[in-house]
Amino acid sequence: MLDHMTFRVHDIARSTAFYAAALAPLGYRLAFDQAFDGVRVVGFASADPALPGQTRIDTWLVDGASPHGAGPTSGCHLAWSAPDRAAVDAFHAAALAAGGRDNGAPGLRPHYHPHYYGAFVLDPDGNNVEAVCHAPMAA
Repeated sequence: MLDHMTFRVHDIARSTAFYAAALAPLGYRLAFDQAFDGVRVVGFASADPALPGQTRIDTWLVDGASPHGAGPTSGCHLAWSAPDRAAVDAFHAAALAAGGRDNGAPGLRPHYHPHYYGAFVLDPDGNNVEAVCHAPMAA
């Protein structure tokens, strides 16, 4: 199981606004915003099912290229779990409203499995971000 991920971004203000909007329907909030050695770092947190009543930061954004020479992250695919299909729809709408580019409207992807309901958006740096619900449609 993954614990956290980090994207290096070209424009931290733009990416922070994008992810704050896109991840809100999935229960995320901006929980960390500080500079280290002149580099801004932000973190988004959601409820941690292993620790009732607590949140955990699992999505990090770092401004600019790595000190080792690697540029901002681009072309990656990351999917967040959604509690239901409505949250997938809301993620997609919020991400588009925040400047993301559609990369797959909300819907079933039965070639993955019969209940795979996902939506895909390209973030400001060209990463393919997704919200997905694996549960059958509620009756």
